[in-house]
Amino acid sequence: MNDWPDGRSNDRDRGYGGAEPEGARVMRHVQRPQVPQQPQQRPQYDDGYGQAPSGQGYDSGYNTGQVYGQRGYGGGQQQPPPGPGYPAPQPGRPAPDWRRRIKIGSIVLVVAVLGWSIGTYAWASSRMRNEVDLSKVIERPAEGDCTTYLIVGSDSREGMSAEEKKKLHTGSAAGKRTDSMMILAACGSGNTMISLPRDSWVTIPSFVGSESGKKYAARGATKLNAAYAMDGPELLVRTVEFNTGLRIDHYAEIGFAGFANIVDALGGVDMNIEKGFKDKNSGADFQAGEQTLNGEQALAFVRTRYAFAQSDLARTKNQQKFLSALANQAATPGTILNPFKLYPTLGAGLDTLIVDKDMSLYDLGKMFFAMKGINGGDGKSMNMPISGTAPQGSLKWDMPKVKQLVQQIQNDEKVTVTSDR
Repeated sequence: MNDWPDGRSNDRDRGYGGAEPEGARVMRHVQRPQVPQQPQQRPQYDDGYGQAPSGQGYDSGYNTGQVYGQRGYGGGQQQPPPGPGYPAPQPGRPAPDWRRRIKIGSIVLVVAVLGWSIGTYAWASSRMRNEVDLSKVIERPAEGDCTTYLIVGSDSREGMSAEEKKKLHTGSAAGKRTDSMMILAACGSGNTMISLPRDSWVTIPSFVGSESGKKYAARGATKLNAAYAMDGPELLVRTVEFNTGLRIDHYAEIGFAGFANIVDALGGVDMNIEKGFKDKNSGADFQAGEQTLNGEQALAFVRTRYAFAQSDLARTKNQQKFLSALANQAATPGTILNPFKLYPTLGAGLDTLIVDKDMSLYDLGKMFFAMKGINGGDGKSMNMPISGTAPQGSLKWDMPKVKQLVQQIQNDEKVTVTSDR
């Protein structure tokens, strides 16, 4: 008896019983990627109603996420492709390459510093006053192992106004004379600074006029500063070489105004004055102790002579002491690397500094560093050895000591000669 309602007469019609299920349908909207490797055998699917048709495994597509695209987008997988409702994926920003940045920055810095240095050197070189022609000096001694400089401070008032002359106590005398002279020997064995008192009693030899080109006979013995007054720097170099036997490689001269301006451009020079003194002629008025001298005070310090018993010798010692301190302060990174100090200092000095035609800015720098070394204890400073007095209140050199001193400098030996004054 059939208990089923009408219309459902057998199991096949009802879809129940032992009928086998239909095979898995192909979902046409699913695009499976072509995998170059051999496909793995899918596990057979058994839903409990019977086995799938032979050779076909059931794959819903959920195990690879391909129902929704190429890959699943959960669990750290790649984001779904852009489409409606999905923002376009943004590539991540790579970590900064600091090594590369530092390398590029270093190269840029080096190029900038090099360009600044070359520009500064060219600018300063163009302003140098290479006016002294040492080729006009005749009968010169042989070259030695050291580099020698004749450094001259003149009383030139070039470019100074009446107000500046009054302020600096320079007077208004025309022309120019040597106010100080010294030899700086830059040697491998140590640097030596030797002051030449302007009242030194020396022989002015025969010479060729720097302007006329004529040859003049020797003038005999007189004070050293007379040589400069007769024919300027060339005759002064000729006279120093003739009386010492030491060849002068370079010449540098600075006037009153340039000297004071350099000091002011540096912001003053620190000095330790051991004993106070006054001099109305130079305007000096100093107390003992550590102090910073401005341009006006510095010029008074190096020019004072009447406040001392041994006027010329005492003054040369002060000149050496101050020039060493000046070089020590000028030739420092704080000045050289600071354009706000370097350019005013160079400008102030180069406007009035007169040098020989062969002297470069590099040579000038070596001269300053040699003076700085003396201030730091790398060398010595002294007066030319004196043996007594001569006519007109002049000073006579101790020639045996002078010859020994010159020989040591020529051979780049450590200077052992001393001066008693």
